[in-house]
Amino acid sequence: MNTTAAAHEAHVTVDTIRTWCRTGTVAAVKTAGRWVIDTASLARRITIGAMRTRKTAPRPVVYSVETMTAIGGRRWQKNDMDRVYLNDWAEFAGIEVSHYNTGNISSASYQGDGISNSQAYKLLGSIEKVWFDAADGKLHARFGYSESRVASRDEVWAAVVAGIRTAIAAL
Repeated sequence: MNTTAAAHEAHVTVDTIRTWCRTGTVAAVKTAGRWVIDTASLARRITIGAMRTRKTAPRPVVYSVETMTAIGGRRWQKNDMDRVYLNDWAEFAGIEVSHYNTGNISSASYQGDGISNSQAYKLLGSIEKVWFDAADGKLHARFGYSESRVASRDEVWAAVVAGIRTAIAAL
């Protein structure tokens, strides 16, 4: 097989085929200044390339007591309730806060952008609690009363859910 036919079969350029021949990626011999390519070797190379480019489907994100505790949740059981509280929900939302020794906020950022300390307090006050309820298999939140100019409660909640999904997918 010549380089043009091999390039057509492998869906690559003729230059790529010539490089494969020079480097020994495919078995080929040069006769009269032209490459003669072994078809079985080319077929193996095409198969290897197909395996490398095959995309794996992303794992489904499953909300469960085990996954929630694996990402840092605390399990709480009382009477007929079984919940996992996510006390560090602000990290999932992308809220980063550093404090002085007095407890006041010294600096803050939301999803990588610097924000004022007062806006950080408002973001942190927009959601009071986040938990997973094992009975219905859903995430829940108790919303606070403060509203930030940086992001609404719904935007913060969407960021929390996205952060939790990312953390579970990384397990």
